[in-house]
Amino acid sequence: MISLTSAPRGSGLTPAGAALVAIYTTAIFLSAALLFALQPMFTKMVLPVLGGSPSIWSMAMVFFQALLLAGYAYAHVLATRVGQRRGALIHLLVLALAAASLPIALRGATAPPADSDPSLWLIGVFTLSVGLPFFALSAHGPLLQAWFARSGHVRAADPYFLYAASNIGSFAALLGYPLLVEPFLGLATQSASWSIWFIVLSAMIACAGFLSGRASDGAHALLIKKQTRISLTTKATWAALGFAPSGLLVAVTAHISTDVGSAPLVWVAPLGLYLLSFPLAFKNRSAAWDKAWLCVLFWSGALVLMDMAIGSASALGSLIFLIFHIIFFFASALVCHGNLYQLRPEGSALTSFYLSLSFGGMCGGLFAGLAAPLLFSSLAEYPMLVIAAMACAPLALRQLRALTPREILKWTLFYAIGAALIALAVTLTPLGVKARAGLPLLVGLPILLNWRRPGCSVLLASLGMIAIFMMNMITQGQSYRSFFGVTRIVELEDGAVRTMMHGTTLHGAVRIRNADGTPVQGPPKPTTYFTFGSPLGETISAVRKARGGIHHAAIVGLGAGTLACHFKPSELVTFYEIDPVVVTLASNRDLFPFLSDCGAKPAIVLGDARLTLSGQKEQSDVIVIDAFSSDAIPMHLLTREAVGGYLTKLAPGGLLAMHISNRIVELSRIVARIGAEHGLVTYVRMGQGGSDKMDMPSPSQVAVLARSREDLRALLDGDAEWTAVTPPASYPVWTDDHSTILTALIAKWR
Repeated sequence: MISLTSAPRGSGLTPAGAALVAIYTTAIFLSAALLFALQPMFTKMVLPVLGGSPSIWSMAMVFFQALLLAGYAYAHVLATRVGQRRGALIHLLVLALAAASLPIALRGATAPPADSDPSLWLIGVFTLSVGLPFFALSAHGPLLQAWFARSGHVRAADPYFLYAASNIGSFAALLGYPLLVEPFLGLATQSASWSIWFIVLSAMIACAGFLSGRASDGAHALLIKKQTRISLTTKATWAALGFAPSGLLVAVTAHISTDVGSAPLVWVAPLGLYLLSFPLAFKNRSAAWDKAWLCVLFWSGALVLMDMAIGSASALGSLIFLIFHIIFFFASALVCHGNLYQLRPEGSALTSFYLSLSFGGMCGGLFAGLAAPLLFSSLAEYPMLVIAAMACAPLALRQLRALTPREILKWTLFYAIGAALIALAVTLTPLGVKARAGLPLLVGLPILLNWRRPGCSVLLASLGMIAIFMMNMITQGQSYRSFFGVTRIVELEDGAVRTMMHGTTLHGAVRIRNADGTPVQGPPKPTTYFTFGSPLGETISAVRKARGGIHHAAIVGLGAGTLACHFKPSELVTFYEIDPVVVTLASNRDLFPFLSDCGAKPAIVLGDARLTLSGQKEQSDVIVIDAFSSDAIPMHLLTREAVGGYLTKLAPGGLLAMHISNRIVELSRIVARIGAEHGLVTYVRMGQGGSDKMDMPSPSQVAVLARSREDLRALLDGDAEWTAVTPPASYPVWTDDHSTILTALIAKWR
């Protein structure tokens, strides 16, 4: 560790005292709060443009981390290459230009490309809309600390306490946004309030710059001359310790968003913990504290790897595993940032330290958010980053070096033999499911046996992940990755059934062979959530019965194209799908014959349904919303304005059906409350969809909305299990300007 020395005190050149500390602390706190409130606020503005994809937040993190690096580099130049007074004037000019671009609003948001990756388009939107304000704010962390370091104050020798204030401000903003801001203020009001606080902050920065600017250029030159030369190895170490937690931040958020939904509450939880780890790590800690968090890191890492191997089918199990993912992420951030604090330089090299840290953070974000989707067809970057984070622990490195060749050989053989046996068992029927249950033992047993040396779990977990990847190659079929997630084609029951998986959720299945092994002949039958006896199947049949046929049906969400089998050749059907990969797979007759071999020959429109459905000329007898990616909620498809748009395309007497199955949140009252805003009645049913095992019926929850109960007579008379849902008028209403996933979470778990 580079020793801390006293910064030069200017012999009365600058004021000293509580007032100076107060203004710097308040300014850096407010700056960080505005910076990290801007991220979820503006990303939420962008969600409706790209279908609410979880990848939007990943790309937002890449953009913000890159701009944070630019801000740190700019602060480094001002602090080390430009005189104090001139640097303050330059920064005030940048703040003035940023203020001129307010209020925060979506700019340059023409329609995104429908047939190609929208990542570069999205970065352009972020740059035009919030680039300048975010750049100006991002410089304040290191810049204000550098100004304070040469202020002559008694605490100037170690200005890192200001970094803690910065991260506390960031954490407060991220915690407060989904709990205090989003539930009560619309986006327009949020933007206006944010702009006012930005002007207030600019005035505070001007005051801080004036106070620091009274230091002479001679004092500035003396500080620069005294700078300790930092080796490239040290800078690389700083960057590496910033890489792992930053990459994990993107990966774990994407993992959670896939099943819960892409919304500020989901985004800010990992980011808030990431920022909270800095003030907790950037202080002197006891050896017992460090050892405790190392144990948490390794044990939670083992559980995370197990979850990646087997997952959970129940809501409670999914929630428990999500908690372990968050615990591991927080532990990894604490350990990596604790190491950074131990390696911190003296105050004169402060901006170089933060620049290296920011560079590593940006590289981690780029790897997880931008490079990984291009390099891997599955979410392979997540387990890689899990192992990398554990490898950053000094204890792990020491214990790895202490392993004898005999121990390494022993555990390598253990994993090789164990993986081979399980891979062989999975290929046999009916042992496949039981064999998968052996994966936790394969990963966890060596870690349990080495509990006195938790660092060895780095090597052991790595070998365990090799076994898991071998299993995935055998059991998970082919993976296809796009901006909108990972779609997998998996064959089950010894190749008798082919399924389409998106994230952790089944989005369609076709039976290839009968129980006796003979090939299935004739048109395919709808399966899983979409059987003829399912709630969606009943809804389509009821519309046909009530109207004497279906003139046109609009279906948002293609999946494997299973719903095409519910329509006759004379009935017109249009599917609206945002993911080009899903369209390609569903249209491949060799994979899924629903679109080609069933009665209807549907049209497919590529793009976000809010945009494309508005251009539909026909009125539909039934509109089906089945657009959830894994368990994620595209909230912009469930707002008051969205339902209003659907109604303009719904024929008189027609039905609006929404597939709202979800393991994490409860949506029936949300949907019913929005329906009530439009004078609609809402009925909900949870149904299995039949008892024929050959159809693989799966339980699903569907909400059906109609302009009157009379329009639902054919449906309600045929099935008494449909239940009316009428939430009170005080129940929150989701709108394009104001919505929060917190409502649906509370409704599910209270």
